[in-house]
Amino acid sequence: MKLTVVGCSGSFPSAESACSSYLVEADGFRLLLDMGNGALGELQRHIGLYDLDAIFLSHLHADHCIDMCGYFVARYYRHDGGRADAIPVYAPEGAEQRLTTAYADTPSDKSMGEVFDFHTLKPGTFQIGPFTVRTEKVAHPVDTFGIRVEHGGRSLTYSGDTGVCDPLVDLAEGTDLFLCEAAFTHGKEDIPDLHLNGREAGAHAARAGVGRLVLTHIPPWTDAERNLADAREVYEGPAELAVPGAVYEL
Repeated sequence: MKLTVVGCSGSFPSAESACSSYLVEADGFRLLLDMGNGALGELQRHIGLYDLDAIFLSHLHADHCIDMCGYFVARYYRHDGGRADAIPVYAPEGAEQRLTTAYADTPSDKSMGEVFDFHTLKPGTFQIGPFTVRTEKVAHPVDTFGIRVEHGGRSLTYSGDTGVCDPLVDLAEGTDLFLCEAAFTHGKEDIPDLHLNGREAGAHAARAGVGRLVLTHIPPWTDAERNLADAREVYEGPAELAVPGAVYEL
């Protein structure tokens, strides 16, 4: 498996990074985890517009899904070769309506579904191409799913957006790479069921016994190095910050 960080900024893009988006590849299959603000442009640094095989949306906040509106344009109005075939999109309930509302001027209320084949997420295990994936609901104000992706005996787990929660520990147990959000700062923000701080992300990684921790979804106004230091105080394995363009071979 190959993981490429397309974008990793939390809440809104920074001067250096688009919002959350992560490309997972194996056996020629390309799965995108989230498509937040600015991700569609950055994605084209790594693959062609029509090279994706499936998309997973952890939840329907704009910083994780809004560039799907631009991707709708690219697939629906494609002139060279005609309209693109519908691509599977695994997302929480209401995704089609949410994206149609955000775009606001689709030719019909069914147009979004003509290029995106929406599948409603539920907790469970299923296949996406060559990947075995498991999804669990995590702690966030809207329906949000963490995901574990496995292939060839290797695994990665992506938290989505979440506060402290046991299902995330279960999902990440023994995973080779844990891509975990750390939007808050320890000792500064304390809002239950919204986001993790660096220390909490490290504690989840330690409890789950993960092989590597990569902190992501850190907003531009947050001190990422402090969050990393806080995570390292409670997690003894390798830990680092997600950066755009970083590639991990699993």
